[in-house]
Amino acid sequence: MTLAGLFVPMITPFDGSGAVDGAALEKLAGSVVDAGASGLVALGTTSEVSALTEAERRFVVEVVAGVGCPLLVGADSVASLAALGGRDVLAALTVVPPFVRPGEAGVIAHFRALASASPVPLVVYDVPARTGQPLSSATLRELAAIPGVVGVKHAPGGITADTVDLLADPPRDFAVLGGDDAFLGPLLAMGAAGAITASAHCATGDYVRLVDAWRHGRVDEARALGRRLSRLSAALFAAPNPTVIKGVLHAEGRIPTPDVRLPLLAAEPALVAAARARLTFTA
Repeated sequence: MTLAGLFVPMITPFDGSGAVDGAALEKLAGSVVDAGASGLVALGTTSEVSALTEAERRFVVEVVAGVGCPLLVGADSVASLAALGGRDVLAALTVVPPFVRPGEAGVIAHFRALASASPVPLVVYDVPARTGQPLSSATLRELAAIPGVVGVKHAPGGITADTVDLLADPPRDFAVLGGDDAFLGPLLAMGAAGAITASAHCATGDYVRLVDAWRHGRVDEARALGRRLSRLSAALFAAPNPTVIKGVLHAEGRIPTPDVRLPLLAAEPALVAAARARLTFTA
């Protein structure tokens, strides 16, 4: 299996009482798919997964799965992966173990154990700014060789030497998906298969066109889109994700509140306004 295209990691909308608003989530997910997204991600970090109860997590997966498109689900343990058995899930998005910094050999052993126990393929979430554990291109190649590991959400904080080395000779049947929204254009230009991009809640069609333009060699179009969308992504990530995105979606009337759960705080109105101003350049 090779993953490709634009996957949108869904936010979790809350209603005025603070409960998960399933109807708003379903409508939002449907609108993203209608705009051309290749698939969705449930229970990624954008969903505020750590602030959801177990019952809410199950509910979120059920709602997003009900949209009927290719689905990735965030799952980081044998138990959470086992819960995906029997579901129509394309793959699990599995983060490198955070905080403990097990070393690259430990990361490889960890994913080998998870892959052997998982009922679905795994996409490695490589995000050293959050995990404290960077991965070299050599380690990513070793991970790609593990049966059941089919891709990586590559978010090292930019275009690194390891990014260059990995995409100069990408592993066969292993999808490199951009995970740093502001650097999506350059990564696609280097040959990434697509992206897992929270920014694509907004201007979804433009992000779809960006991925498609680079994949099909429409270079001038891709460059112009990339310049505009990198600035939009920077504005949407000017405060901790997904606070600005939620503020924009609420201002557009697409979700009932801009609310987030602690430890996150709602984005400042000026940041929401700045992001909305960037949207006027992406039509």
